[in-house]
Amino acid sequence: MKKRPSMNIGAAILFGIFGLLFFVLMVRFITIQVTGEAEGKVLASQAAEKYIKSRILEAHRGTIYDQKGEVIAEDTSAYTLVAILSPTVTSDPENPKHVTDPKKTASVLSDYIEMDESEIYKKLTTEGAYQVEFGAAGRALTHQMMLDIRDEELPGVTFRKEAKRFYPNGTFASHLIGFAQKSTDEDGKTVTTGKMGIEKSFNDVLGGENGSVEYKSDVWGYLLPNSEEHVSPPKDGNDIYLTIDKKIQTFLEEAMNQVQKQYKPKNMFAIVSDPKTGKILAMSQRPTFHPDTRAGLTDNWTNTIVEETIEPGSTMKSFSLAAAVNEGKFNPNEAYQSGTYKVDNVPNPIRDHNGGEGWGSISFLEGVQRSSNVAFAYLLDKIGFKEFEGYLHDFGFGEPTNVGLPHEASGSILYHYPIEKYTTIFGQGTTVTPLQMIQAESAIANDGKMMKPYIISKVVDPNTKETVKETKPQVAGNPITKETAEKTRKYLETTVTSEHGTGTRFAIEGYSVAGKSGTAQIPDPETGGYQYGKENYLFSFMGMAPADDPQLIVYVGIQQPELKPTEIGSDPVSQVFKPVMQNSLKYLNIKPQEKVNLKQEQLPDLSGMSVEKAKAEIEKAGAEPFIVGDGSEIIRQLPQAGNEILEGGKVILRTDGKVTIPDMRGWSIRDVFKVANISGLKINMVGKGFAVSQNIQPDSPVKEDEPLVVNFETPEEQLQKKDEADDMEEGRP
Repeated sequence: MKKRPSMNIGAAILFGIFGLLFFVLMVRFITIQVTGEAEGKVLASQAAEKYIKSRILEAHRGTIYDQKGEVIAEDTSAYTLVAILSPTVTSDPENPKHVTDPKKTASVLSDYIEMDESEIYKKLTTEGAYQVEFGAAGRALTHQMMLDIRDEELPGVTFRKEAKRFYPNGTFASHLIGFAQKSTDEDGKTVTTGKMGIEKSFNDVLGGENGSVEYKSDVWGYLLPNSEEHVSPPKDGNDIYLTIDKKIQTFLEEAMNQVQKQYKPKNMFAIVSDPKTGKILAMSQRPTFHPDTRAGLTDNWTNTIVEETIEPGSTMKSFSLAAAVNEGKFNPNEAYQSGTYKVDNVPNPIRDHNGGEGWGSISFLEGVQRSSNVAFAYLLDKIGFKEFEGYLHDFGFGEPTNVGLPHEASGSILYHYPIEKYTTIFGQGTTVTPLQMIQAESAIANDGKMMKPYIISKVVDPNTKETVKETKPQVAGNPITKETAEKTRKYLETTVTSEHGTGTRFAIEGYSVAGKSGTAQIPDPETGGYQYGKENYLFSFMGMAPADDPQLIVYVGIQQPELKPTEIGSDPVSQVFKPVMQNSLKYLNIKPQEKVNLKQEQLPDLSGMSVEKAKAEIEKAGAEPFIVGDGSEIIRQLPQAGNEILEGGKVILRTDGKVTIPDMRGWSIRDVFKVANISGLKINMVGKGFAVSQNIQPDSPVKEDEPLVVNFETPEEQLQKKDEADDMEEGRP
């Protein structure tokens, strides 16, 4: 049977088509074999991506230690909870590797992590998911919690081990240390990054470099037999040793916690430093936060000691006094008229804090002890505007200390107009950081050598234990001489030991303290002026001890504490300063002195002496005589003969003439009682603090048993009255 021609043609066409397809496939095969690419992609890399697995070997973040090697921040093991849902990982049904009972698993896990059972169940039944995690509730699990969950033997439940930053001391110099946390970078990798404080400033030093490991796997991701691992080891971060002393920092935290609980201030800060080296031994503030949980962080993100500025108030007078002494312009025995000081072309005079009444004609040393603004206004005239401005810069104000912490402020010297120059000398208008104050105070404490503050002691390679970098003490300047520093310390010591000193609350048993208190007004952003009221101040004290050879400086500032009617701003400040200073000195083995006093002299018997001779004897003993009466011969004295009198103390002398009483404004209650006792008057005392008025005019004759009414007010009450008077004078409501 003959074939039809059409069949031959069809067969030829089919042969051609299949031949062409075969040719195309062969060309494609050869091309792929030669080039190793398909559709622009390298097949080897595609295979490697599927069968060669890699994982990150996380670098160990450097540990932060205190100066003695106590851990402050370190990496520790934490675990992330993972549930595998895909049944493809299970090769033996008798030993499942995936979640087989979502309901039971959810019920058990809800007892361990902070997530509702229904939410866990929802995650465990996610459609098409290979594995799931449980958000924040399933991260940062402790080793013990991991073991507890693992003991439940839940199929498909596993853990991923990772490093977690741990702060073993809890709330401990939190704004200084800061914190580090995990985040995802641009490449999608998880990295630990410092977010605040030293953790942020020295992130590159602490962070290190992650490594990696690669290996060949089967389709399920398991390591193939006899396959080689390729490991790039991680480079751990360096360790940092701080100047902070854990023991002293603990003293500080405990004292601040107590004051925070009792007085509930709006803000509070404190620093402890070594004036001989510039080391910061402790630093803290309130509000603060817990670096592990971040609880409290939203109340204040700022390290106020470094990043914010304050008006220092009368603590600035320490440096003003040092400048006057250094210029040879301070005569402690020279008298001036306290109360008010008139600045040319300025309507309102500068006033002392007792409402501008002052204490009459007193010595400049007493003016320092009483924290007289007027005394320092006169001292500025003696020093000179230009010269004093030079001292401000020499003490480091207006410039950052470059301590190495982020966002350090520089402060601002407000020194353009005459009134600004006068207010600057007693601490108003010009702004500083607490760290600048610590630096400047070191010049007084360290015999004229101003030490740059520092917080990093050294950086150490954890692998070799070699010191990579070490900080040495550095002199930041010499604003005053050694002799000036010694004299200034003696004068500042009298603010604590003198009966009318503003720092008497800061005396410490067994140790001499030199320092200066401050009551700084707080700017009111709404009015552009200052806030008013008994509590609306920044109360502070900056002191050093022992006064003759200071080993420590402690600076404490407390803003707007809740005070009882009988309390003043120095009360909460002293409850931080005194325990921290005393405990720290004892911890450092600074032996207490047997007797801490100013020079004491035994009073002679002045009976029968002339007034002139008796006054000379009293002044010779370093005390201050006050005459009661208009006679020429002494018949009685208080304190009595044989008693000891502190340098600068008051001795009341009664003469044989008509009895008169002195002007007692600014006197303590004890001294007023002396006058009433020796004069035979019946005293009626109103209020507390220092005398502000008396019903009997000074130098007026009085009779025995005549009533003497004396009104007393605390310095804060006097300051509040002054502010109210200023408001009335300026027409403010």
